[in-house]
Amino acid sequence: MKGVIDIDYLSLFLGYIILIIPFYILWYYKTGLVKDSFLAFVRMTIQLLLVGLYLEFIFDLNSALLNVSWVLVMTVLASYTVVKRSELKLKIFFLPVFIALLMSVIITDAFFLGFIIKLPNIFDARYFIPITGMLLGNSIKTIIISLNTYYNKLKKEKELYRWYLANGAKRNEALFPFKKEALKNAFNPVIASVAIVGLISLPGMMTGQILGGSSPVIAVKYQIMLMITVFSSSIISVFLSIYFADKYVFDSFDNLRQIKK
Repeated sequence: MKGVIDIDYLSLFLGYIILIIPFYILWYYKTGLVKDSFLAFVRMTIQLLLVGLYLEFIFDLNSALLNVSWVLVMTVLASYTVVKRSELKLKIFFLPVFIALLMSVIITDAFFLGFIIKLPNIFDARYFIPITGMLLGNSIKTIIISLNTYYNKLKKEKELYRWYLANGAKRNEALFPFKKEALKNAFNPVIASVAIVGLISLPGMMTGQILGGSSPVIAVKYQIMLMITVFSSSIISVFLSIYFADKYVFDSFDNLRQIKK
């Protein structure tokens, strides 16, 4: 079976032409996002090209220490991105989000790579790095949505929160409806995508495996487990992010501190 058809660099460059359409729409409606979008794609291109070269080196070397170090770097960058895009104070939220992401990755990687796939070496670069990257990438979106929903709603409805406390509720009890709303907002789209995956499109990982020559049946089995693992990792990371962050954002009188930039 033939391998993946390569994209030469000229074709890759020409591929950017299609961005004219979304950029024009953003410009026409005066969203102010054209410059940010352009810079985002420039950064993405440079980063991915450099990462591609670096990953070839990592895959060839396949050192457990180097692989773990790379995952830690990805986790740091993911944590920074979450806090920055949530417009929260870095000094308050970075550590809770980092710990939450790291714990969720450890739990789900150990389960998927060690228990399900039964890799002889759980830190094998060709599995450990892309799977962990996928887990982190999906967790970023859900954590941003949940943190924004949770703390914005809590700030907007602080009288309701105080009313719960005044009527004898403990802090966790008073925060329960706010956490419920945050989880619903973050995971309704995720649940919808899980429910229809494969019916309207093939997920990226599955498409890559098929293009790479894997059997569709094998690709499907991997995708099923990846969807389960990604969903579990995202919920764990969201729950732990809020859990650890709450230990820093409330004062001794259960008042919400100033958490926005």
